[in-house]
Amino acid sequence: MDVFKITSPTGKKIPFILSIPHSGTFIPNKLLEKFNNEQLNILDDTDWFLDQLYDFAPKLGVTTIKANLSRWVVDLNRNPKNQPLYNDGRIITAICPETNFNGKPIYKKNYKLNHSEISARVDNYFLPYHQKLKQLINYFKNKYGRVVIWDAHSIKRFVSSIHENPFPDLIIGNNDGKSCDKQIAELVINQLNQSNFDLKINTPFKGGYITRSIGQPEQNINAIQLEMSKDLYMKNNESAYDFEKAQTVKKLLEQTFSKIIEKLK
Repeated sequence: MDVFKITSPTGKKIPFILSIPHSGTFIPNKLLEKFNNEQLNILDDTDWFLDQLYDFAPKLGVTTIKANLSRWVVDLNRNPKNQPLYNDGRIITAICPETNFNGKPIYKKNYKLNHSEISARVDNYFLPYHQKLKQLINYFKNKYGRVVIWDAHSIKRFVSSIHENPFPDLIIGNNDGKSCDKQIAELVINQLNQSNFDLKINTPFKGGYITRSIGQPEQNINAIQLEMSKDLYMKNNESAYDFEKAQTVKKLLEQTFSKIIEKLK
């Protein structure tokens, strides 16, 4: 199984990359026996079905990179040196997490991750995704002089270990304005605000390692993260894709992408 999947545009290529780092579910066979079987059946922290929700991207000229591996193998949106993204007391799972967001162990009792195992996973699974992402960024930057990276995420409506209140519908993260050009960020915010969804900016999420590490608006490399509540496009207690419900947010996302593309042109 490849670490990631690239979906190329079906039409004219635009300097726009869609990154989906947390929708993967694959766990290599050599690691499966180490995980708690009950947790494996749930894969609770997966950003389910985002590739399906964003499947309009190729026709707009957007290049998609999606992780195939589960974030429980290695989390592509964490600092590889395990430096925390936040220091406000919330639970922050590591680059190779040992618990889910609710603090429940994801490994069997007799297994403990060690430094060499973590290093191997970073080398084998984390670095290839980031190297490919940087390769795509460099390609677009060199050819077009600019690039936008949209990092797509979703989360359960309520995760008490992260935030004491239910999450809003949509959360834009641009590292407090440091990862994305102000005009592009305002364009995105204004477009999303035309909906009936509740939108927050940089709270409670400012963007993860991907947004923070690659966003350099002064170099025309603009990274922005969108976190959304899973119940906007899922049903049955956020366990199944809801085609009818998803249409509203999907239409909004497509309109927002189209506005960004107009700006890039």
